[in-house]
Amino acid sequence: MRLINVTNSYSRLVRQQLENTDAELVKVYTSGNITVIYTAAPLHNEIVIVNKKRPITEDEILEIKTYFTKKLSLDEYNPNDIKLSITPGLVEISIPKYAKEKNTKHLVKKNSSLPY
Repeated sequence: MRLINVTNSYSRLVRQQLENTDAELVKVYTSGNITVIYTAAPLHNEIVIVNKKRPITEDEILEIKTYFTKKLSLDEYNPNDIKLSITPGLVEISIPKYAKEKNTKHLVKKNSSLPY
C-alpha cells in the first residue's frame, strides 16, 4: 500500500483540527479508496482510517499502524497502550504518549542570591 500525502487538499479540515483540538500536526493521506488522517498532539497521536466503499481489512490496519508507529521513538509510547476502535468503514487508532518531564533548572536566574 502506498500512502500519498494529500494534506493540501484538506486545508479546511486541517485548520479546524488545529484550531479546535490539542493537535500540533495534522496530515491527510490517501491510498485508493482509503483516507488516513494522522494527528499528533502533546500527549497522544491519532490515526483515523476511512473507507466509504467497503470495510477496512486487518492487513490494511496493520500496515497503516506500522507505517506511522515507525516514525515514533519507543521512548515516546508503549506499543501495548495502543487502542483500536473498529467499525465498518472507519478505524481509529489511539497512541498515548509518555508525558515528558519539564526541565526547570533553566528557570533559576544567574544572578540570584540563592546559596547554590
